[in-house]
Amino acid sequence: MDKKTINILAIESSCDETAASVVRNGREILSNIISSQIEIHKKYGGVVPEVASRKHIENISGVVKEALEESKLGIDDIDAIAVTYGPGLVGALLIGINYAKSLAYAWDKPLIGVNHIEGHISANYIEDKSLEPPFMCLVVSGGHTHLVYVEDYGKYEVMGRTRDDAAGEAYDKISRALNLGYPGGPKIDKLAKSGNKEAIYFPRAKLNEESLDFSFSGLKSAVLNYINQTTQKGGKIIEADVAASFQESVIDVLIEKLIKAAKLKGCDKIALAGGVASNSKLREVLEMKCENNKLLLYRPSPILCTDNAAMIASCAYYKYKNKEFADFSLNASPNLEIAKS
Repeated sequence: MDKKTINILAIESSCDETAASVVRNGREILSNIISSQIEIHKKYGGVVPEVASRKHIENISGVVKEALEESKLGIDDIDAIAVTYGPGLVGALLIGINYAKSLAYAWDKPLIGVNHIEGHISANYIEDKSLEPPFMCLVVSGGHTHLVYVEDYGKYEVMGRTRDDAAGEAYDKISRALNLGYPGGPKIDKLAKSGNKEAIYFPRAKLNEESLDFSFSGLKSAVLNYINQTTQKGGKIIEADVAASFQESVIDVLIEKLIKAAKLKGCDKIALAGGVASNSKLREVLEMKCENNKLLLYRPSPILCTDNAAMIASCAYYKYKNKEFADFSLNASPNLEIAKS
């Protein structure tokens, strides 16, 4: 394991992106191919698991081939095959896992199973080559809202999580209610720029004083109630104001608890991860708050916030160094917890 250059080919298929990437030494991207299904799922207003699985079957071979070609490496240059095995849609995960197993078997390479949430956190290592643990990370996406203390590579403490809807899930539901379409996050982010964030006060679910958990179901209900009641009374709904006021409530709670968690750990480094981490308002406000609190902020480029395989390869590199290999019994774990990865 003293080899200086480690090249890992990774596959990600946990939801509706079929992705493959080759990353060197956990930080240098040699290729990062993503085949998105957004246009397919738009007409349904969200991801349809069966459709996603079928598209993964159609796309995976071509995506992996393209990733290998773009990396300009041969099979002999690849040191291991990594794959997301959870959390995610079970059918979608199985496509990636079985393809990764077949490559590992045919090419006689070690197989590494990676937790999708750990992958999102690891995107920060690619974006900022100097970043080292420990740091506090807010993982915020369509399926997850976690506050994770990264004590070391592969060593995590989940300090808070959503008790109901994930932040990104709430964005999608409010986007549908405003007839903005799917995916909701980017659409609300864009519309909110022209709205008044103080036009409507929506609740901030703080739970109890000590809790670092999140809850967005009450906020979602409050927004839907506002839309329904205003409509019933014949009032005018200003969509931009609703979007801006909703987003302000989400961001207030996310940032307050993130900074609180960092202070509890005596940690001066904060990172973002996940699809919602590309939200322009979240990044803008958090940058200001970190400056005021003398905290260093790390955030991946938008392409590394979305589901991608480079982040999986980065995470896998540290597992490779620790000889944390999987065997061919590796199976999909749709509800995989980060602490049990």
